[in-house]
Amino acid sequence: MTSTRGPLGGPDEGQPEPGTAPAGPDEPTGEPGPAGELAAPTGVIEGDVRERSFDAAEEPDLDGTAVRGDTGRALVVGEALVDVVRRADGTQDEHPGGSPANVAIGLGRLGREVHLLTWFGRDERGAVVRRHLEASGVSVVPGSDTASRTSVAVAELDATGAATYRFDLSWQVPERWSAPAGAPLVVHTGSIAAVLEPGGPDVARILEAHRESATITYDPNLRPSLMPPPAQTRAVVERLVRLADVVKVSDEDLTWLEPGHDPADVARRWAGLGPALVVVTRGGEGATAVTAQGLELDVPAPAVTVADTVGAGDSFMGGLIDGLWSAGLLGGERRASLAAVDDATLRRVLRRCAEIAAITVSRPGANPPTSAELDRG
Repeated sequence: MTSTRGPLGGPDEGQPEPGTAPAGPDEPTGEPGPAGELAAPTGVIEGDVRERSFDAAEEPDLDGTAVRGDTGRALVVGEALVDVVRRADGTQDEHPGGSPANVAIGLGRLGREVHLLTWFGRDERGAVVRRHLEASGVSVVPGSDTASRTSVAVAELDATGAATYRFDLSWQVPERWSAPAGAPLVVHTGSIAAVLEPGGPDVARILEAHRESATITYDPNLRPSLMPPPAQTRAVVERLVRLADVVKVSDEDLTWLEPGHDPADVARRWAGLGPALVVVTRGGEGATAVTAQGLELDVPAPAVTVADTVGAGDSFMGGLIDGLWSAGLLGGERRASLAAVDDATLRRVLRRCAEIAAITVSRPGANPPTSAELDRG
């Protein structure tokens, strides 16, 4: 898979698809496939599997302090891992990644109180992941570091910069985890964690437990090499779409998931399943928003010299949550107001999202801007 999209990215913009370290004895791993590649460790969720139940009102208390004047906090649920990039000249870099982790970092850099429920090990790479998150103001939910080892994504680059991927990945919701007092204003998930077993069913339960009091946001950010065929994956994705208030999805995700269908038509159908807002990003062509009330609008992507598109969609997603937050449209009690969002408000939010994504792609790696950078812009 190569990444050639413009500022708003595509389905591979969140991170390279996972890579190669030995799996722990109790965690899923792939079996060797053709040419030494690994097969996906486990399939997507089927049916209405519910491994454990979660009650948002019963979460244990921890201290939490908002870093902006706006009240509330965000809970992000999903993978945090280490990306390993190996170049044709023999050089190699490692840096933290994972689509939900990138969204949490984007929110933290925009000054939001954000907590990440994730799954990594107490190893050297896990320590790097934790430091990276905390440096951007992200609080790691206690219990998130109980994996036997930290997942790794490996991208092998050829002389043209095209990448092939190998992976070693496990995902589950920790058996025991605690969160700050009070319900979050918004709960976000997406990508691998929302689909891959054994954790995927528990992610859905967390969304259900918080839906009454919180806005639910979802970005499929699909990884085709880790997931079963589109028809099987589509059933899981649409279950999560029905739970969500806001969905952000790339046109490339929709082309893979719904081959032969116009992404805009799929967005309109999804908006009829439950979400108040569905936003389709189209790389350098900008983004299209569709609401359940029938409002549709397009915003352009700013012209920018692209360093790479890693993290572009994730930074857009973080900006979307932040913008709706600033507009007073998050929280269960604001669901009707979100559904009735007007053209001017939505256009303002999306233009800022596009600006955030443009800054991200103008520099290497998943490196979203701070609020200070945006203010200087």
